[in-house]
Amino acid sequence: MTDAQTRALTTVGLIDDHEIVATAFSKVVEEIDGLRYVGVAPTVDDLLKRREQIDLVVLDLRLADGSSPVNNVTRLTEAGANVLAYTSGESPYLVRLAARTPVLGVIRKSEPVAVLEDALRRAARGEPVLSIDWAAALDSDPDLDQAGLSKQEQRALSLFANGNKTQAVASQMGLALATVDNYIRRVRVKYALVGRNADTKIDLYKRAVEDGFLPSPGTDG
Repeated sequence: MTDAQTRALTTVGLIDDHEIVATAFSKVVEEIDGLRYVGVAPTVDDLLKRREQIDLVVLDLRLADGSSPVNNVTRLTEAGANVLAYTSGESPYLVRLAARTPVLGVIRKSEPVAVLEDALRRAARGEPVLSIDWAAALDSDPDLDQAGLSKQEQRALSLFANGNKTQAVASQMGLALATVDNYIRRVRVKYALVGRNADTKIDLYKRAVEDGFLPSPGTDG
């Protein structure tokens, strides 16, 4: 294949932190004419460090770094990539979040290979990838409100809501205790402003799970 032919292919990257998923996904992409698989990364940061332009990013909605799917989609689209959401489907809230972003569609990891292949072909052309999950997400929660947390606030929330005391959170984040206390106060205020109660630590845990900063109980991705 010539350099010109290589450049003409649609480049596809995967953001997922599960090795088995990545291995199976790569084999699917490599069998589709017109696509070139450029690899997998566990986070948006890691993928964006790559020097080449990636045309289509398939994004797992729940990542181990606790990042917000909304922020992830925003960063990827600003970098010039189309985004297809890829999910286990265990969190309808995360699917609703993704459906309100510029993703081309939402597809479950449990779908047959033929469905994934068709979704990739459509997404590579910049076409919407319609699915029952996506339609249901748009219909079920048209007025979903986000708290708009910063990355540091997200991390402080995920650590604190997961059972750590503020001193432990401060140590893990390399911050002063007063700074962490301030982050948690700001998180509570931001959730209150969009009508989502966050008064107690249990409330904060629920908000963190709903927004994808912590995994749902009994799930692994």
